[in-house]
Amino acid sequence: MGGFLGFDTSNYTTSVAVFDNGGVIQKKRLLPVKEGERGIRQSDAVFHHTKAYAELLEGVLASYSGEIKAVGASITPTTQEGSYMPCFLVGENAARTVASALNVPFYSFSHQQGHIAAALYSAKRTDLLDQKFLAFHISGGTTDLVLCEPDAENIIKITPISSSSDLKAGQAVDRIGVKMGIPFPAGAGLEKLAQKSEKAYKNKIKLNDGFCSLSGLENKCLKMLENGETKEDTSKFLLCYIADTISAMTEFALEKYGNLPVVFAGGVMSDKIIKDIITSRFDASFAEPEFSCDNAAGIAFLTSLK
Repeated sequence: MGGFLGFDTSNYTTSVAVFDNGGVIQKKRLLPVKEGERGIRQSDAVFHHTKAYAELLEGVLASYSGEIKAVGASITPTTQEGSYMPCFLVGENAARTVASALNVPFYSFSHQQGHIAAALYSAKRTDLLDQKFLAFHISGGTTDLVLCEPDAENIIKITPISSSSDLKAGQAVDRIGVKMGIPFPAGAGLEKLAQKSEKAYKNKIKLNDGFCSLSGLENKCLKMLENGETKEDTSKFLLCYIADTISAMTEFALEKYGNLPVVFAGGVMSDKIIKDIITSRFDASFAEPEFSCDNAAGIAFLTSLK
């Protein structure tokens, strides 16, 4: 049948993948962030994506001997009108160039569609593409809960349900993690600290028509550290609070839309503590960590479907 090439240039990861006959070959690289900083400027992201693509593409194609049938790329963060980040232009231009050189079709998707598709592929729930389901996309820039429906043109039609009205879950993790001396992105390091805590936290979360607020979480964690709480317990509290917030949003959506399947995607959802709490409460599907964090695998998979 041949393979399908996908490109994704998120704010923190450059990735290229080939999807062929149900398998994925992928190469990706985190963008460098200066020590002590909590993010990267778009101009710097564009530079590092541009610098990384030749080597990553060469690596993927060296591992794949089949014919490329089509090329796809994420060109916007989401499918919502006005969604835009300059870093996605790098992947789009690289993908269009390769498609033109190979004389094969080019297809465009959103970064969020790629995340959800990768989660479905990884969790072996691609059957959900034929029905309605709920999906969370939780990362450094999003704490989004969306309704997904089959769509002949775009594969996945996404309708926003709720989000965070201020700070995003990944931002909270990174801000507190960097404050505690963990390199950015701080998710993996913060999880290691939290696993050493023996504390158990349960938080009562208030939503505003399904929307959460996480700015108070950052303040609570800073206060804990100022009052002498350990980094381990503070990390555990932060992750439990995020899990409780997601639980509240899930309950809101299930009550509003009925007993739909729930899928979790995005870098924050690779955290085992959060995953264990959520799966103890809901029948939920999670991507494996490799496909939960930013990746081009979902884009390559969507390209195959197109």
